[in-house]
Amino acid sequence: MKDAKDAKEEKRDAPTKAPKSEQTRALILETAMRLFQERGYDKTTMRAIAQEAGVSVGNAYYYFDSKASLITGFYDRMSHEHAALTYERLQGVKDFEDRLEIAVMTWVDCARPYHQFAGQFFGTAADPGSPLSPFSDESHPARAEAVQIFRDVLEGSQVGPKLDRELRALLPDLLWLFLMGVVLYWVFDTSEDAERTRAFARKVTPMVARAVSLSRFKVVRPLVRDAVDVMQEFVVPKVRNTVAK
Repeated sequence: MKDAKDAKEEKRDAPTKAPKSEQTRALILETAMRLFQERGYDKTTMRAIAQEAGVSVGNAYYYFDSKASLITGFYDRMSHEHAALTYERLQGVKDFEDRLEIAVMTWVDCARPYHQFAGQFFGTAADPGSPLSPFSDESHPARAEAVQIFRDVLEGSQVGPKLDRELRALLPDLLWLFLMGVVLYWVFDTSEDAERTRAFARKVTPMVARAVSLSRFKVVRPLVRDAVDVMQEFVVPKVRNTVAK
């Protein structure tokens, strides 16, 4: 027979149920993703999403004030999934090239269910003023989490500690931009299971890794210095914030 202590420990170790508000938010988001796939982004209305989710339109707008904010929620969820799975796959891996490839390929794996409709809102996402832009203020949490993935990729490798201090601080942002290049290729990739994207990433990742590794040698230090200056002035501010109006 269980004593009071055992019962207390079982209760403490039991998984906690998500609050109803979180469940409702997740339901609305999952419903939206399904309808975007079935009907297309432009043809799916907030009213249709609310009806399919079994909530009022007002309730849907309470959690997401627009369709664009649903995509922002999608970005956030993708970033969480990408970060968790990448962290798991990186365990015990020290080689920088291997770690970089794991991070990129894991994103492709996480994005697999959403490939069908991803291109449907790309035109909007490409608009610099759109909240769907990966550089927008609305996308900042997902962008920051993705940059942290590449910071972990670098710092957990054999290369990271050997790099120029300033370059090491900038590289996570630049590696995120590399991922954005893979994402762009993925959006337009019509091959089965995005196999062309995977081949593209496998081909380019070693080149990126080699460039990073070579940057630690003195013979290329002047080029690295110039590159750092350019990145600090033009590239990193765009990733970390928005360009000054």
